[in-house]
Amino acid sequence: MVRTHLQLHPPRTPAQPLPAATVLLLRDAPNGIEVLMTRRSLKASFAPGAYVFPGGGIDAADATSHPLAHRRATQDDLRLTQAIAAIRESFEELGVLLARHSDGTPVTAKTQAAISRQTAFAEQCAAHGLKLCADEVYVLAHWVTDRDLPKRFDVPFLVARMPDGQIPVADEKEQFEPVWVSPSSALQRHASGDFFIIFPTIRTLEKLQSYASVDSVLAACANEQPWFHSCPRAGLLEGKDARFMEHEPPFGELALTCPDGQIVHALDWQSHTPVRLLTHVQRLTAPNPSMMTGPGTNSYLIGDTQSGYVVVDPGPPDAEHVQRLWRACGGDIRAIICTHSHPDHSPAAWLLKNLCADAGCTVQVMGLPSSAHARAHSEFVPDTVLHDGETVVLHSDAETHTLRVIHTRGHAANHLCLLLQEDGLLFSGDHVLNGSTTVVDPPDGHMGDYLASLDKLIVACQQWHVQFILPAHGYVLGNLWAEPYSAVDCIARLKAHRLKREDKVRRAMQSLPNGSLQDWLPLAYDDVPEALWPVAIRSLQAHVAHLSGQ
Repeated sequence: MVRTHLQLHPPRTPAQPLPAATVLLLRDAPNGIEVLMTRRSLKASFAPGAYVFPGGGIDAADATSHPLAHRRATQDDLRLTQAIAAIRESFEELGVLLARHSDGTPVTAKTQAAISRQTAFAEQCAAHGLKLCADEVYVLAHWVTDRDLPKRFDVPFLVARMPDGQIPVADEKEQFEPVWVSPSSALQRHASGDFFIIFPTIRTLEKLQSYASVDSVLAACANEQPWFHSCPRAGLLEGKDARFMEHEPPFGELALTCPDGQIVHALDWQSHTPVRLLTHVQRLTAPNPSMMTGPGTNSYLIGDTQSGYVVVDPGPPDAEHVQRLWRACGGDIRAIICTHSHPDHSPAAWLLKNLCADAGCTVQVMGLPSSAHARAHSEFVPDTVLHDGETVVLHSDAETHTLRVIHTRGHAANHLCLLLQEDGLLFSGDHVLNGSTTVVDPPDGHMGDYLASLDKLIVACQQWHVQFILPAHGYVLGNLWAEPYSAVDCIARLKAHRLKREDKVRRAMQSLPNGSLQDWLPLAYDDVPEALWPVAIRSLQAHVAHLSGQ
């Protein structure tokens, strides 16, 4: 676990989320589904002026109104309370009443008009013999308001069909301008600047726009589980706030650098100034962006001014990048470690070593020598060969930084990862990436070795309680969806993805037993853009070899 005193920002306690409920009222329209939205008051304390779905805080009376509601057999007490709160809020804000008379007939307009929005809702429904249609309200998603906000909510986004014959009328106090809008139209209008919606609304509408009918949405919610559960995090892109869900690439980096939700970490990729991730961990990205390297190769600087620095993956032979690494370390480089010998990772090691020598410092280039199968541009012989389980240690008066070597064959025969023991951080090189899967390119790459190395990393991450993965390309990778953060979950999902791909390869080979790699490629990688197939065919070859027992 990361040493808290080495985090960049002082810890703080986010506001406690308040329980709430929101409901998306849907109807079928000629061009697909539409959702009822309404504009919040400009004086509202939360999301003023935003178009939202009706909803609000859960009252104590909602939990005691269960006898007044129809419920599904699979609907537990919490979900029932949330559904009742959503029904109450939709009536108080828009006059929409999801209820039936005791004989099962729909609520009449006369009864609807007789119920006041300002008086106790449950008592009035009971007096008119109404039963709330909580059994027709399903959970769609679950949001917890961002940690940086002073007012936060823990709110399920529920969904129900709009009752026939009812017309929404805003209360003109909290809500204004009710409007029916398709998810895609709402998103387009927001993008054009005339329909302000907040992040959870945007992401929910994005998910919803792929559904063609109300029935299809309700069917997708029948298992009583939300489509997702999210508490977003925010960073800075081009100086502006940008929010991200757990499955999006920047989320893990924001969790590492700003665990309590401070919006101070810049996510822009740049190659001139190191990005500080912790007080003793910096990242400087080489200026070599491409389809294969993403934003560029991440060089990591580990250490402090007293301990000196270890440089991990100095990158391609770029003299300016090497100069920046040198300056960022104040010239005090104790070791240079290459995770593997590919040309975007190791060539700068010798430039950096020579720069150190010119300043009178003797530095060892460390790593594993390339195999006989490596391509010519990946030939590599380090000064010091690192062995599996060996440690490279930096000491200062106050801190110790211990990097444990883990030999991880697969992407390359000489690939290694480094585990910073004191903080539970894994420097994964190309073995685990953020936002993509690494290429396994035979003969130096081997799929069986790659999968076995994933298992090896899982064991190491469990032993050292690793939370975050720092890859050679892309942002810091954190656990998807759940907290506390766990590198084990990330690696387990990656292995499952690889095995799922291998199963597709197996089925492609079975369907075309006399086929070639070119024949199997469109079947096994039909979910990958064709522009990437020239790269994907390398991993396909590795999968075929693994399935063939090679």
